[in-house]
Amino acid sequence: MSTQHNHILILDFGSQVTQLIARRVRESRVYSEVWPFHEATIEKIKAYNPKGIILSGGPCSVTAPDAPAAPEGLFDLGVPVLGICYGQQTMAKQLGGNVEGSEHKEFGRAVIEVKEDCALFRHIWPVGGRHTVWMSHGDRVSALPEGFRVVAASEGAPHAVIANDDKKYYGVQFHPEVVHTPEGGALLKNFTHHVCGCVGDWTMAAFRAESQQRIKDQVGDGHVICGLSGGVDSSVTAVLIHEAIGKQLTCIYVDTGFMRAGETEQVLSMFREHYNINLVHVDASERFLAALEGVDDPEQKRKLIGKLFIEVFDESADKIAKEIGKKPDFLAQGTLYPDVIESVSFSGGPSETIKSHHNVGGLPEHMKLELVEPLRELFKDEVRRLGHELGMPDSFIKRHPFPGPGLAIRIPGAVSKDKLDILRKADTIYLEEIRNAGLYDQIWQAFAVLLPVKTVGVMGDGRSYDYVCALRAVTAVDGMTADFYHFDHEFLGRSATRIINEVRGINRVVYDVTSKPPGTIEWE
Repeated sequence: MSTQHNHILILDFGSQVTQLIARRVRESRVYSEVWPFHEATIEKIKAYNPKGIILSGGPCSVTAPDAPAAPEGLFDLGVPVLGICYGQQTMAKQLGGNVEGSEHKEFGRAVIEVKEDCALFRHIWPVGGRHTVWMSHGDRVSALPEGFRVVAASEGAPHAVIANDDKKYYGVQFHPEVVHTPEGGALLKNFTHHVCGCVGDWTMAAFRAESQQRIKDQVGDGHVICGLSGGVDSSVTAVLIHEAIGKQLTCIYVDTGFMRAGETEQVLSMFREHYNINLVHVDASERFLAALEGVDDPEQKRKLIGKLFIEVFDESADKIAKEIGKKPDFLAQGTLYPDVIESVSFSGGPSETIKSHHNVGGLPEHMKLELVEPLRELFKDEVRRLGHELGMPDSFIKRHPFPGPGLAIRIPGAVSKDKLDILRKADTIYLEEIRNAGLYDQIWQAFAVLLPVKTVGVMGDGRSYDYVCALRAVTAVDGMTADFYHFDHEFLGRSATRIINEVRGINRVVYDVTSKPPGTIEWE
């Protein structure tokens, strides 16, 4: 918990975009945390000592008997408060105003008109201006609490923005955190900097120094093991910890045989030669292939891979213990802030499991290792910035996300060595074409999928009966939602031609135009 800097507390009432509030606040170099509203007691809030509090949106109706509410006493703390959508409504109701269902619901883009000046609008929205915002509400504030005034209105929300200047309470019916509200980031910055008085000193340089000191304090003279996958999260975790404690860290790279072409060699070269990190390379590819023989159910594949990974990791940890003369004390993980937020729903209830997480599961209880999770305060884009701060090459920092089970879940159906070889070649060509076109950094994730379907083709004068390869590319901010990338047909034609000509075993290529939702990014 970064309390050395000004920080903003965000209370989550269940909005699907609450994380975006934290991201927007952090963009202005102010640290922020998201807490489920039901866990935010007044005692905890006082101890956290935020410079300001933001109440998020949510799916419930304030008019419902059991509607979520801000903790009793929050509005007596003397701290500036910004309520967003549901947050505005519960603030208005809890302070003596009224909220009711509206016949004029607003979902999507709306236009608000600025009626009066306000601290939130400073240097952004002049009086009389009309501005596009993103609305998503069925209820609306119908009567203001004492001390509030209307500063902006829309057709469906006459109290679209309200303000109590003396107490520094503000409420907006729209969502400033989403990109569909063009000036939303600037409005939030006005709240954090102009209203709350934050100085904006939370930088990656500061995080790097503070995080390394925390690692030293936690580890002492103990030994840390880290599961290194070669992805962004585990790579940044390893370099950050190594910079803090040096040879007290040993990384374990379990080669499942499901990596992309050349990836294992890159990982070994970078961490052994460039960073001189203690790295144990375990080639378990034959064990993983044998475990998956004949298995075609995607959930079973994931669980088998996770279980075997744990077994191999456990065996490697035992060997390390013999080498260093004692059992390792700590396990380093690349846990990110979205993982922390999503581990507890806003209501405290279970969330539906779409599929097992891409990353492998937990370690056996008998290992009894204390966790070191230096990235658990960061979002994915912040991890990349930290990687740059650490001087890591773009080839690692800007690498597209890659699932823990690897190529095994990009081969729907049973996995075999022949299929893996075919898929690696196709995937390599596809990513080469993306890089050659200068598109790699515009895309969140791109990969090839080898389908369990064969089709008839004509190659030269002969008939072929080979696999179909699907290409997938998506744009996203954090992977929670995604849209397919809109390649032009010339690019797709060029990629398909190369794959069919250069990869024996594929005679047809298709492109996946499914967004998330309703689909997922990966096929399994």
